Amino acid sequence: MSAAVSRSGARRDVEFDADGVTLRGWFYPAGDSAPTAVVVMAHGFSLVKEAYLDRYAERLAAAGLAVLVYDHRNFGASEGSPRQEIDPWRQIEDYRHAITYAGTLPEVDPDRIGVWGTSYSGGHAVVVAAGDLRVKAVVSQTPAINGVQTGWRRTPMAQLADLGEQFAAERKTRMQTGEVAMRPVIGSGAQRPVYPAEDAFDFFSTVGRIAPSWRNEVTVRTGEWSRVYNAGHHIDMVSPRPLLMIVADDDTVSGTDLQLTAFNRALEPKSLRIIPGGHFAPYVEQFEVTASAAAEFFATHLRTSGR
Repeated sequence: MSAAVSRSGARRDVEFDADGVTLRGWFYPAGDSAPTAVVVMAHGFSLVKEAYLDRYAERLAAAGLAVLVYDHRNFGASEGSPRQEIDPWRQIEDYRHAITYAGTLPEVDPDRIGVWGTSYSGGHAVVVAAGDLRVKAVVSQTPAINGVQTGWRRTPMAQLADLGEQFAAERKTRMQTGEVAMRPVIGSGAQRPVYPAEDAFDFFSTVGRIAPSWRNEVTVRTGEWSRVYNAGHHIDMVSPRPLLMIVADDDTVSGTDLQLTAFNRALEPKSLRIIPGGHFAPYVEQFEVTASAAAEFFATHLRTSGR
């Protein structure tokens, strides 16, 4: 493990081991002389920490919380291969490695750990909190909560057989040659991107300008895994740890209805914040609302150790 002071002041660059893969990110100390609560954060589908997570981390740090932000394996500054491949269960395990690392830092009280996730990692945050008793509070923002249903919605039934053949062909090619097939995150309809909608194109195009390490591609196998990943199955296991879910009222990516259905299955204590806009609204248009809601929630529920 190592750390170096970054040019941004209190924030410092960190790295930690995750089963032989080095994950890299930023640590924001709270500035308190005593060990403080910490929030562990990672980004959503294909995204890297420079895509607005610094803004969220700064807001949480201003509320008296330490923050650990990192890039998922295979993305951004973190190691791992194949590059641009998203295995949701591997990312969930890496959240647990990040929690372990955060708990070793002298600025952190290991009995006051929260997790924050957004979009794909919003689902991860639920799964992590459900199974890891070190987590004392969780914020799940516009979560990808039901990959089974969203997979059905995105792929017309007439195309399912062709999709299955693509997945099978990719696996065969990778086994025989080691070649990894890729798919664009955004693009024209003919390119069959992951996100064909206009709001996704606008959002990721902006990300490409502010986060140079973001790449407009993921592996084909990423899509195969995402179709059977259902984070909502775990939501009732988060209790009695408090849950805040932030939902956009016109989320056509993760499905506003799917998120609200999952929230209704969650047990108390739980809180719901509905914001106007689509799936990508939290990062810019609704940043003040979503960041303030998360900061207030964590400051309240991580104030004591919870022992």
